[in-house]
Amino acid sequence: MSYEYITYEVADGRARITLNRPEKRNALANPLLAELEDALWNADDDKRVHSVILRGAGKDFCAGYDLAGTGARPPDDGVPRRGMRTLDDDIWQLERNNRRIRTLFEMHKPSIAQVHGNCLAGGTDLALTCDMVVAADDARIGFPPARNLGALPNNMWVYHCGPQWAKRLNLTGDIVTGEDAAKIGLVMKSVPKDLLEQEVESLADRMAMIDPDLLAANKRIINLSMELMGAQTLQRMAAENDARGHRAPGTKEYHQAVKEKGLAGAFRERDAKFGDNRARPDVPEIRDAEGRVIEDAGEE
Repeated sequence: MSYEYITYEVADGRARITLNRPEKRNALANPLLAELEDALWNADDDKRVHSVILRGAGKDFCAGYDLAGTGARPPDDGVPRRGMRTLDDDIWQLERNNRRIRTLFEMHKPSIAQVHGNCLAGGTDLALTCDMVVAADDARIGFPPARNLGALPNNMWVYHCGPQWAKRLNLTGDIVTGEDAAKIGLVMKSVPKDLLEQEVESLADRMAMIDPDLLAANKRIINLSMELMGAQTLQRMAAENDARGHRAPGTKEYHQAVKEKGLAGAFRERDAKFGDNRARPDVPEIRDAEGRVIEDAGEE
């Protein structure tokens, strides 16, 4: 397969896969996910590859799904295809995307998400399914569509940061910086933005010194422990739960707002009341009238 929406290179014992729609903030679309799945299995099959680095071109890792248009569509062959007309259609579409993303979990080679800029909504589906996540300190990580667009169609959050922080972020749609994400265990580590690539490449260097079969064995036993805790089953249930969320009154109100105000206007209206949109793990979240945390609240 030739790639249009990603780039793929193998060098120095690693495959570097780059989401390559910078003009769309690397928004996910069906063609991109199909290319990503193909590239991941290619890397898994390539004996030169010890690990995979997943990153984004431009200013962001990935800002979520492309809600303005999902990119190239297959040619019309006269066969009626699923859309989003019925509940089962909705679940089927979500499960197809989930299967592609779960390649990161199911492949034998370990993966590292190199997260900078925005890692929002569907972008978190990719990052949190990788084996390790290294983020820039100022990265922005969260799932704002949980506020009015449905539930989370993938949900690895609880396996990274535990049930309470998963609820704190999923129930509000608030975001955390890369630095704060590391504090709560949502990502493995955060580093200054200018050191992010060096940090990730250094980790890949260390895995390049290990036999890929041993890397696979050690990845798979840890992933099997997560499967015993229901990780794979939960992803299928998350797709069905998201389809349920798509039928909530609040979601219908969102679609009406899009018709009236456009995507950008609907997002501004949704998020304005949340102020700075941030969750803060280590300071009191006492907020001013505009919803911004008062930094010195509680100090004497």
